[in-house]
Amino acid sequence: MIFASGTGTNAENIIKFFQKSPQARVVAVFSNKRSAKVLRKAHNLKIKALHFDWAALYDSNEVLHILEDINPDLIVLAGFMWIFPEDIIKDFPDKIINIHPALLPKYGGKGMYGMKVHQAIIENKEKESGISIHYVSEKYDEGEVIFQATIEISAADTPEVLAEKIHHLEYKHFPEVIQQLLENKK
Repeated sequence: MIFASGTGTNAENIIKFFQKSPQARVVAVFSNKRSAKVLRKAHNLKIKALHFDWAALYDSNEVLHILEDINPDLIVLAGFMWIFPEDIIKDFPDKIINIHPALLPKYGGKGMYGMKVHQAIIENKEKESGISIHYVSEKYDEGEVIFQATIEISAADTPEVLAEKIHHLEYKHFPEVIQQLLENKK
């Protein structure tokens, strides 16, 4: 199960990766944005795509109840921009993961996502960056880190160039880490 808020490039990559797998598959994509491109990508790949609003996630527990009915082995946040509710985290311990486009604990937290992260890294003249795949906790980007991969930053790199480098790391490693986590749960 994947939660995403935007274009869904990571979600699409994960879906395609697991379409070839006899052991696991993506059963649904959830988005908090009705216009998110990830919903169309999921439909095109024959995956259930569901939109929900703030109340369904935080007030009524509607999303929690759907998750309880599906009982996924893993919930993957791939560009999902809202903090995950505590009740869902408690009901699915060590089953919710997220990816962050930096080496946590640096450049994490509320408001640090996408190009904002890359801009901050370039402005601070960091020598390396990378990705962090981590368990989700009640606070942005503070869950236990599962995996990190790094890349070097050259003096000529712009935030846009860095973003492209990070995307390559995400596309390569995110599905592999998900697969390893699922294999370890068996």
